[in-house]
Amino acid sequence: MLRQKPVSKYSISATLQKSEVKEEKQETHQKEKLPSNHFTETDLQAEWQKFLLKLQGEDIIIYSAISSFKLKKIGEDTVEITYPSDSAKSEFEKVRADFFNHFMHKVNHFNIMIEYRNDVTLKKEIITKRKIFDKFAEINPVLKELDEIFKFDLNS
Repeated sequence: MLRQKPVSKYSISATLQKSEVKEEKQETHQKEKLPSNHFTETDLQAEWQKFLLKLQGEDIIIYSAISSFKLKKIGEDTVEITYPSDSAKSEFEKVRADFFNHFMHKVNHFNIMIEYRNDVTLKKEIITKRKIFDKFAEINPVLKELDEIFKFDLNS
């Protein structure tokens, strides 16, 4: 006895052919015309300082990483962000949307573009008493001899 395969109601090959034949609808979404009101450098700096103060209370780690960032308006629609390191930039990326969404609504300017610039001179170096002493010891070697004799405690 020979059994016939039942014919499936769903045919993969028919579906593939049908999907290829479908005309692609060209959706022409025009970009919404969003307001682009003028904002000043002062507006930008004031909102950045408010944002940093708020962030200092909420997340001290991100605050520490991005507090040295410099924001500067370089065109009507462009803000340049100068950052000290790539790791600090990655921390900023976590809160970038929060800041710029708030800022764009505040100044009613929704076409702001961001440019990044790395500037290693913004890095904060923690200067300890030992580093200060070593710097002066390079200038005056007698200090090094005094340190050897008196064993100064410069760690506190």
